[in-house]
Amino acid sequence: MKTISENRAFGGVQGVYSHASEACGCDMTFGLFLPEEAEHEPVPVVWYLSGLTCTHQNAMEKAGAQAWAAQQGVALIFPDTSPRGANIADDEAYDLGQGAGFYVNATEAPWAPNFRMWDYITEELPHRVFSAYPLDEGRQAITGHSMGGHGALTVAMSFPGRFRSVSAFAPIANPSASDWGRKQFTAYLGADEAKWAAHDACLLMKKRGFDGPMLIDQGGSDQFLELLRPEALAEAAVSARQNMIFRMQKGYDHSYFFVSTFMEDHINFHAEALYA
Repeated sequence: MKTISENRAFGGVQGVYSHASEACGCDMTFGLFLPEEAEHEPVPVVWYLSGLTCTHQNAMEKAGAQAWAAQQGVALIFPDTSPRGANIADDEAYDLGQGAGFYVNATEAPWAPNFRMWDYITEELPHRVFSAYPLDEGRQAITGHSMGGHGALTVAMSFPGRFRSVSAFAPIANPSASDWGRKQFTAYLGADEAKWAAHDACLLMKKRGFDGPMLIDQGGSDQFLELLRPEALAEAAVSARQNMIFRMQKGYDHSYFFVSTFMEDHINFHAEALYA
């Protein structure tokens, strides 16, 4: 593990670290905020998965999460959104390739050798951080924005018992029925739509749901509403009798102004579950 930077913040430390990733076949970078309590004992963890075009930096620098995490005594992990490098496959479009991993394991050329973000997020990075830092593996929660909201929901529902709570800001809720999903799933996973089901929050909701509390915030003036399909997630949650709070926030768009406005609510929501 290589330390890129460490800065004092809200009594704790905001670090940025890199390591060679076996899953992605390149160096990967992530941010980790440790509150002051981590100096004395392992602390609970909130994972934050970012959206299209983002790196580990966007939420780390724009979401304002550290202040609320420090107040609640929880750590924050900010992974990158894809493999990166000169020898890594990419595309000219902003919503495919580097910066747009969609948190899946690609099976199709040219993406398959490196775009294994599912394994990276669910296996490799957790193994590394829990073995290297004072984090309580038994108390985890997960959240994310847009593509990262899609990732947070699908990961949480796929690993029963791992996460005590899950939340999302404007998630890509039904990618199998959206251009933010169909394009990427075809490229990464192939044309067989049956293989997409494991990465569609609406389909997973109907199949198994989540074994804990869920919070969804969606901006009412989000410019990507037709691509996000929040109404499909709400309908799936009702049919599954999911324990979920769904809030349509009037006037808010898709930006980090929206995310930062409601970040305190999400951190407090997770802290309540993590310290229950």
